[in-house]
Amino acid sequence: MAKYNFDEIIDRHNTYSDKWDIVKDKDVLPLWVADMDFKVAPPIQKAVEDLAKHGIYGYGIVPDEYYKAICSFHKRHYNCEISEDSIIPTPCMVGAISAILQGLSQCADEVIVQTPAYNNFFSCIKNSGCQIVENEILYSDGVFSLDFESLEKQAQSEKAKFLLLCNPHNPTGRLWTRQELERILAICKKHNLIVIADEVHCDIRPNGTVFTSFLNIDKSYNDRIILIRSASKTFNTAGLKNAYIVCQNKEFLKRIDRQVNINEICDVTSFGVAATIAAYTQCDDWIIELNDYIQENYKILCTFIKDNYPNFKVAKLESTYLAWVDMSKLNMSSDMIKKVLLEKAKVFINDGDMYRSPNEGFIRINLGCTHATLKEALNRFKNAI
Repeated sequence: MAKYNFDEIIDRHNTYSDKWDIVKDKDVLPLWVADMDFKVAPPIQKAVEDLAKHGIYGYGIVPDEYYKAICSFHKRHYNCEISEDSIIPTPCMVGAISAILQGLSQCADEVIVQTPAYNNFFSCIKNSGCQIVENEILYSDGVFSLDFESLEKQAQSEKAKFLLLCNPHNPTGRLWTRQELERILAICKKHNLIVIADEVHCDIRPNGTVFTSFLNIDKSYNDRIILIRSASKTFNTAGLKNAYIVCQNKEFLKRIDRQVNINEICDVTSFGVAATIAAYTQCDDWIIELNDYIQENYKILCTFIKDNYPNFKVAKLESTYLAWVDMSKLNMSSDMIKKVLLEKAKVFINDGDMYRSPNEGFIRINLGCTHATLKEALNRFKNAI
């Protein structure tokens, strides 16, 4: 019997919610930004409420307990050895990537990124004075795979310095296998690329599946691998502003830490610290139930598409709660599909264009919602298209 009630419908209007309040029409169902509609696990809520009861919300510190919680969680779940002195807390992943690039790059260095890609990657690279090199992910009949031949050529460039790797991959939902990661690392090693690995979605995947951290592929290369992690996606705490960088190279760590301070993103909130400690020490069972619930939503979506739109394809959801749907048979642009769904169905999704999808007609649907919300959105979808 389930311990947690993910079916609870919570009205998020007028809570300063980016997901729910950015659109003024209260009838719109938002299935866009990576933000779930589930109440946080009770230990997290209690940690935040206990802190709030003090009534004084001044500057905070990051205690040893925070670093120990991170190290313990990654050892327990991924057999990943992280030392406390390799961690830099920061408010958000996007700012962390910018600080890494600005701290380690030179003007016009090339950053290879697999596209489609999380849209903020592009602004991080551009704003850091670097050049974007798109390693387009191959797509065939609903299956996504890496283009290693293209990656090899791109890595040979004299200006190529970084690979910004998203694993699990947003937005395609791919969980890169160990064999794929080994091939990526071999290319990076051959051409001495620094790897920035965004692994923030790694906890969200079908129970029983395996996630392999890039730090566990070839430890001899770990001094050129930098991880970006956060509890925010798994535990739905993005608004508490807490993420962290993991870097084992002491020189890189020093330069990144300096850039974090230059960019003035060195202070995290006390509430974010408290939530992360609670999440990483008391909420393992919550993750299990969350993943089962997300997979049930995925099945609901797949059944709906199969029964009503057999020419559409839903990419296999190996990880994340973000479904990537191929609607190319409509012969409409992704942006146009988004507009039709918003205007005719009052359903707000993300279009593939914002992720620089090499394939037209894709949309991203957030499955981090109740079954009832998803079913209502799909009914509206059917009436509009």
